Amino acid sequence: MACGLLGAQSLPRLGVAIGASTLGAEVQAATAVTHSSNLRFGFNAFSYSDTFSSHGIGYDGTLTLRSAEILFDQYIRGPVHVSPGLMFYDGNKAEAAASVAGGQAFTLGGATYVSQPGNPIGGTGTVDTRKVAPMLLIGFGNLLPRSARHFTMNFDAGVVFQGSPHARLALNGGACVANACLDAATNPIVQTNILAEQNRIENNLTAFRYYPVVSLTFGYKF
Repeated sequence: MACGLLGAQSLPRLGVAIGASTLGAEVQAATAVTHSSNLRFGFNAFSYSDTFSSHGIGYDGTLTLRSAEILFDQYIRGPVHVSPGLMFYDGNKAEAAASVAGGQAFTLGGATYVSQPGNPIGGTGTVDTRKVAPMLLIGFGNLLPRSARHFTMNFDAGVVFQGSPHARLALNGGACVANACLDAATNPIVQTNILAEQNRIENNLTAFRYYPVVSLTFGYKF
């Protein structure tokens, strides 16, 4: 019994790391569970802003990556590990202000309109995913080496099963066709075309239901 307690106490208790991944800049902390497994926590953050246009609609957008995960590192041969886990907070999203200059043509769901000069098209667009998602990583390295070594490096690659992203597009202003201008926020025909545009955006993002993760961190074991 005493030998078992001594072995448990010899496990490293804390390691911390910083690095970068496709989820953003990251901070990690880990503690040993057994002689061949760790429990690892991580937080990721990144922001990027840009302007672009699609089908005549201009977007001034920001991509925000914010996430937190918990991973169970099971070492299968030396520093090689398999790490199932859970992203228990997925705040990854894109937000944009949408606009069409007055008199400029734009397309929604295959229908072409002209933005009303005195009441131009404006609005917002967002893309996000579900807040909780399973993940699976395979890696090389150990944040908590079972030796006297303190400085560590860890590489991971895998995927977050986050599901297909959801898009929302809300527009207001005048959408003109022929000799009539329709209220984009309330007209059922324009709203149907906005919904078709949302579906087109979601279809283009379907591949991201499996979000790829590549990570490199450098750490220190206390």
